[in-house]
Amino acid sequence: MNIELIVVGKTDMKEVEALVAMYTKRLNHYVRFAITTIADVRNTKKMSEAEQKRLEGEAILRLVSDSDHLMLLDEHGAELRSIEFAEQLQRRMSSGVKRLVFVIGGPYGFSDAVYGRANSKLSLSRMTYSHQLVRAIFTEQLYRAFTILKNEPYHHE
Repeated sequence: MNIELIVVGKTDMKEVEALVAMYTKRLNHYVRFAITTIADVRNTKKMSEAEQKRLEGEAILRLVSDSDHLMLLDEHGAELRSIEFAEQLQRRMSSGVKRLVFVIGGPYGFSDAVYGRANSKLSLSRMTYSHQLVRAIFTEQLYRAFTILKNEPYHHE
């Protein structure tokens, strides 16, 4: 299985980039993992939130095929413990899904079209984090999930 993380906008925090790069390197020992960055929508000051979400949504959906399992990182998604997330990941791998796509949206969330296409939603917390930090938090949790599945001593219960 391939796993892809789609993110909207670049990060300007070198520390976050370093953490994401470290966990990406670690993840690639278990699975093919890639991150795709969609450019920020331009001229947003003259644009409504709905229009910005629509444009971001179109860019996201261009990267997703019909056979992909699309999971949105969304504040209204399921809140799982790390072990539960690992179990869910295992179920996806066992189900024959060839490509699992996670998405971190833009500042206003996702368009209705993206919500309509999504297979599931995952919340990392009831708290709100910056979209930049979520990249590091999520890649660490994905790495943690694989170490749980492999019974490696990274996660302590």
